[in-house]
Parts: sequence; structure tokens; C-alpha cells
Amino acid sequence: MRHLALATAALLLLASPAASAPKRELYRAGPATCGGYPRLPIDMAKGFCAGLVIGPKTQVFRDRPLLLPRTLLPLGSDGTRWLVVDLGRWVPSQGSVWRMTAVPGRPAKLENLVAGLSMPHGAAFGPDGRVYVGGMGAITAFDPNAADPQKTLKIVVGGLPDNRLHEDRHPLSTFIFDKDWSLLVNVGAPSDQCADDKGKPVKAPNGRCAQSEGAEATAAIRRYAYLGQGRWASDYTVLARGLRNSVALVRHPSGTLLQAENSYDFPTPASPYEELNLIEPGRHYGWPYCADMDKPTPAWAGSGVMDCASNAHARPLALMASHAAPLSILYYHGAMFPGLEGKLLMSWHGYRSTGSRIVALDVDARGLPQPSAKARYPADEKGKLAWKPYVGGRGVAVAPITLSWREVKGLRPTGAPVGLAVAPDGAIWVADDRNGTILRIAADRP
Repeated sequence: MRHLALATAALLLLASPAASAPKRELYRAGPATCGGYPRLPIDMAKGFCAGLVIGPKTQVFRDRPLLLPRTLLPLGSDGTRWLVVDLGRWVPSQGSVWRMTAVPGRPAKLENLVAGLSMPHGAAFGPDGRVYVGGMGAITAFDPNAADPQKTLKIVVGGLPDNRLHEDRHPLSTFIFDKDWSLLVNVGAPSDQCADDKGKPVKAPNGRCAQSEGAEATAAIRRYAYLGQGRWASDYTVLARGLRNSVALVRHPSGTLLQAENSYDFPTPASPYEELNLIEPGRHYGWPYCADMDKPTPAWAGSGVMDCASNAHARPLALMASHAAPLSILYYHGAMFPGLEGKLLMSWHGYRSTGSRIVALDVDARGLPQPSAKARYPADEKGKLAWKPYVGGRGVAVAPITLSWREVKGLRPTGAPVGLAVAPDGAIWVADDRNGTILRIAADRP
């Protein structure tokens, strides 16, 4: 195993593996702290602050201690030990999993447990205590307590889409374990609209999208049944279809299954909206035929394949900010923020004015946010927070925890939050991939 002692950096940057990428702004952390960690100059809601746990010290991407951290899992009950899933690079076999030890006032330490993973993203503890990691093409598992965790690494579910074999715009295998330990696995859409380079639909013989209606069942959530003793069925059933990219999935104790959808990449900044979907078995949620509540997409308008205003299209529970790119979703339970108890937390990773946020949503007893015609969504305009109305549909109100996290010259880079996790003390830990950082959001106590 490799051990790294890493001094917490006062200067951070968003480095890119591409040599020609422009240099981005650095964090300029002063002497103030947040929960014992260097306080970051992020505009936070009242009562919150953000501290830096670990991050790069130079502008050289390959020298980062964590290249593209995506997911965090707490280890133990004291909040000092974590597993960090590092995607590495957007190429095969460059990802890894680290054990991180972080104590306020001390350099964070990283210990490499597993390497050679292909675009790892999602992670969770399984019924047997192993750590399960979703990557491109497969879900793997390893024993984090073994003398050599690398030697325990095994494929649990294979045959997931792999962009080494064909175009695949969304190759990440996010998953959650259901109450019966079955695996619910995101299989993202291979393209934006199931269209060719001229914007014409790519049709199967039956006239429907060839990328989502065939045997491979992309743009869907698959269910792999648990067979016991750390084994899952090699075949699957399709729980739901028409979902462009279900990276953010969560099951509420009431049974509610929510999905936060990364919607289409239309060039217009105000459309389409992201979606919050209540997942019900057997339903079709519209990709690539429908956007927003009931609008046909440009590529499939007039095709007659799906009437977006009909019951054939499972319309969103609510709309969310356009191009926000929700990547992580969880229900908060913790002592540090009583006002967040039971609420839904979500990371918005998007690079446009709506992104770079962590938000909270009120929910009912079933864990469902309530849409409203009066709801507004946050966006940045000229460095200030602005509230925008939803046009043509019912949106969901959110309370931003990070009010503004866009680049400010000489002060900070643009934030890119991915994985969220709640520590035993109730602090919210955040993996920011583009900046190569781990942050801790704590109560702002003078």
C-alpha cells in the first residue's frame, strides 16, 4: 500500500489533465477556520461554513493527491476515517479507492486500497461488509479490511455498457442497494437525444429509439436480484425506462424511490429543466422523446412515437433548475443541523449559472418534495444570487446551502460538488471533482 501525508493546502486550483486547458482560479484561504479546517471563501447560507479537508497544492493535474474525487463513504463512528472513490481520468483503468484519515489541525493522510478501476463513481457497503464500486462496464467489490484489498477485488455485475465498445455519453454505473439487497443500477443514455450528427433520430425497425428500446436497455434503471452470499443474478429486469442519466438515486424509508435527472444538453441556457422523478416500476420517463412536463424533443418532434402529454409519458414529479446537473442525493439525518433533519440534500455539479450548488428540499412524510407553480430556482447573475420562475411547469423550491460558488478572481474557483455524505457528527462532507478537493460543511460557530 502507498501512504501519503498531505498538508492541507491554503491555495487550491481546478487543474485539468489537458495540457492546453486554461488555468483556473485558486482558493485564497485566510487564517479563519471552519470546524478546525481552513475556512474557504464560499458564500454560504447563514449558519453554515465550508472547511478544506484536502486538495492540491500545485496547478499540475497529475500531482494532485486526489485527481477526480467523486464519492465518500464514512468509516467508523468518529468521523475521522473515510473511503474516497477517485475517478482518476475519463479513460479506462485510471480510477482508485483511498482510505482517508482526516483530523482537524493535522495533515490529512491517504492510503491507496484499490487501483486500476475504470471510471469508478458510485460506492456503498454491501450485505457482506465489502465495499461495492460502480464503474464503467461493471460493479466490483473488495474487502477494505484485508491485508491487501486489491487482491480481493472481484466483479459482481458485469456486462454494463462500456464506451470502449461503442459511443457512450454516460458510462458511469451508479447504483443503490434496495431493502432486499437487490441492486438498482443506472444505465445512462448513450447519446443526448438518440440522434445522428445531423439531428435526425436513430430509429429501430419499430420506429422507436434504437439506443433505448433494444435488448441492452440503456437509458434505464436495471434491477439485479440478490441471490445471497454476496452473489447477484447475472440477468436483470428493467425497473424503469426513458431516464437519460440516473446518477442521483435515493430510496426513502417509506418506500419512495426518487431520481434526479440530468436532462438534455440543449444549447439554450433556460431549457430544458432538470427533473425530479418518482420512480414507479414499468413506467417510461420520456427519453429521448420528451422534455420537461410534456414537450417533444427537437430530434423526435412529429415522429408520433410518444404523446408527451399522455399517460404513456411518466411526467416529472417536479422540475428543477435547468442545466444544474444533480449528481448526488440523500436524506439528511444528523445532530449538527436540526433545521435540515429529514430534508433532501442534493449536489448541483453543472458549470452554468445554476450549478455549483448544494441545496436542501423540504419533503413530506413519504420523502416527496412538493411542486408549486410559485416555486423559483437559484442562478447567478453578475455575481449575485437571482431567483428564476419555472416556465411551463411546476417546479420545486430549494434552499441553497452554498449561495454562490462561482469563480471570483483572486479568491476562489467555480465549485463542482459531486458526492455528498453525512458524518456521524452531522457534518456534510463533499467531494468536488473538478477542483480535486474534499470539503466539510459545518455549523458556523464564532
